[in-house]
Amino acid sequence: MSREESGKKFDVGNTCLNKQNYLMDNLENTSVEVQSATIVIPDITGFTRFMSDIDLKISKRVIPALLNKIIYTNQVGLKVSEIEGDAVLFYKTGPPVDAQQMAKQCQRFYLDFYQQLKSLKYELRNKPESNKIPRMLGLKIIVLYGEVGMSRIGKRIKLIGEDVIIAHRLLKNDITYDDYVLLTSSYVDKMGEKPTQKAFFWDDVRKGHSNYEHIGKIPYHYVNLEPLLALQKGLRLNTNIDR
Repeated sequence: MSREESGKKFDVGNTCLNKQNYLMDNLENTSVEVQSATIVIPDITGFTRFMSDIDLKISKRVIPALLNKIIYTNQVGLKVSEIEGDAVLFYKTGPPVDAQQMAKQCQRFYLDFYQQLKSLKYELRNKPESNKIPRMLGLKIIVLYGEVGMSRIGKRIKLIGEDVIIAHRLLKNDITYDDYVLLTSSYVDKMGEKPTQKAFFWDDVRKGHSNYEHIGKIPYHYVNLEPLLALQKGLRLNTNIDR
């Protein structure tokens, strides 16, 4: 799909939306405004196995609690576009979220997520499967800066466009860590590599890429989240975000 200038109107019926098979049919011929935006997708890893192996009564308690924790941990003014089963699609229009703020937000997502896992394990301690909760589930976070088409469907804002497709495709990548933040090059280029490394100070920010059918090679940077757990035990991390 061709990229348009921020704020320009275009007709959805004339764009390459066939790539987005999750769009509702009635989006065709709807006027959509394109804006620059930060896209953030915290995604619960191990979700499919967890849902298959754990009693439904437990999974129905655990997954909504974790998704709620993710949503209410938001401190940088992200808006929820969709809740996608095991992930939350956030966005914020305008300039990219500053690297320092984004790093602290990712810390909050991750540390609060694991605190919630511990709380759920304790709450469900009389269930034989409770010990599996922290071992089976983890968190990865995709951060992308690009352009999104925004269309109001009922009371909700639907995000569409090539960058939305890319953000979702990046959920499947070649990173070997269990818990991590993936920052697209489009985001890091805006922040600068040195400020990004300074912000995500707890581990090396590494470079990588993945290849996708119909899209090609997508370069990105990524950082392991797991050192935050050890770091938290040694000192109190400041995850408050200065506005």
